[in-house]
Amino acid sequence: MSSLHVVILAAGQGKRMHSDLPKVLHRLAGRPLLAHVLDTAKALNPAGLHVVYGHGGEQVRAQLERESVTWVAQPEQLGTGHALTQAMPGVPDEAIVLVLYADVPLVRASALEAVKASASAGKIGLLTAAVDAPDGYGRILRDGGGQVVGIVEHGDASPKQRAIREINTGIMALSAKRLRIWLERLRNDNRQGEYYLTDIIARAVEEGIEIETAFPDSLEDILGVNDRIELARLERIYQHRQAESLMRAGVSLSDPARLDVRGRVAAGRDVSIDVNVIMEGEVRIGDRVSIGPNCVLKDVEIGNDSEVFPYCILDSALVGAECRIGPYARIRPGTALADSVHIGNFVEVKASTIGAGSKANHLTYIGDADIGANVNVGAGTITCNYDGASKHRTVIGDGAFIGSGVELVAPITVHPGATIGAGSTISKDAPADKLTVSRGSQQTVKGWKRPKKS
Repeated sequence: MSSLHVVILAAGQGKRMHSDLPKVLHRLAGRPLLAHVLDTAKALNPAGLHVVYGHGGEQVRAQLERESVTWVAQPEQLGTGHALTQAMPGVPDEAIVLVLYADVPLVRASALEAVKASASAGKIGLLTAAVDAPDGYGRILRDGGGQVVGIVEHGDASPKQRAIREINTGIMALSAKRLRIWLERLRNDNRQGEYYLTDIIARAVEEGIEIETAFPDSLEDILGVNDRIELARLERIYQHRQAESLMRAGVSLSDPARLDVRGRVAAGRDVSIDVNVIMEGEVRIGDRVSIGPNCVLKDVEIGNDSEVFPYCILDSALVGAECRIGPYARIRPGTALADSVHIGNFVEVKASTIGAGSKANHLTYIGDADIGANVNVGAGTITCNYDGASKHRTVIGDGAFIGSGVELVAPITVHPGATIGAGSTISKDAPADKLTVSRGSQQTVKGWKRPKKS
């Protein structure tokens, strides 16, 4: 059985984007266009994955340096045939070559499997589609028996050919050995002066090789990106698909059109998500979780029966079951909340662990802290974790009570059961089960008058 080598053409400049950023690095759902195509290609388990880059190539490689691909430079953009030629030295003759495009990010693996199967049977597999407005696309030419006999580019087509509605998507699969020979014979005697990959179809027909076409699951799958308007259109198509997938899995969305998924989301049963929620990276949501409007969840796991109130940001954190967060709370990276923790409005937590049943309900900063179970942190409390050079940790034992307006100067330990009086600045360890207070004496100045503007 022939091995599969996928070649992704990603060298286009994208002039209509009016951007210094290479077109294939513009983002769809928070990730480069090229990354989406790479994901689809990897789903086919290819033996080789090749990316032909050109304009802004070093930026492309730098942003996707972790990808296990063979990078192929195309210094001059002389057409799709020329681009594919650059990749062929890394492809063995016995392989099947599947050609994809970095600016066509929504194509699904199911359609590509059909194209690949045709090539495995000794034919050329070609993905085509019938569209109402074919302007700009190459047209599929068929004979009286319905067999494909060629492809003509829009700019070179006659008025009769331009009336054809079946278009070439550019996606094809075929024998590497034959492809190599046909690429060597390509000519650039066309209006663009380019080497068209589509010209090999006529060569194949001359040699009696059958062209077998397949259709995408949806016309949306073959849409490309040439400008920012098209990119925005594909973004909404992508997001609509994500919303439908979540709803099929049992998630209730207040408005599917006002959800943005920029990663992978796994949700349990009876989850509800309100409007304008953004989910990035890897997000895992347990059963019966409620997410309020205008929240951002990034690389977060939320346990069963927890509730996130409006306008919260949760980033790289673990949230236990039956927690209550927000509104207007910020949970920063490295935070782990145990079950039944309450983080209230305008509370920020960073790189900290908070034990079961503990609460910080108002206007508080907790950074680099380890807080035990059933601790109450009063309003306006601050862990002073940074001395200007290094970060230090605050440890608060089980059952401690921190009054309002307290400053805990780290490194410091508040032992279990301790109570810290409101308005204290604590810079030494507080003993267990005792009240610790640090305040200046209160004075009333007789005869003092408030200054008035002159």
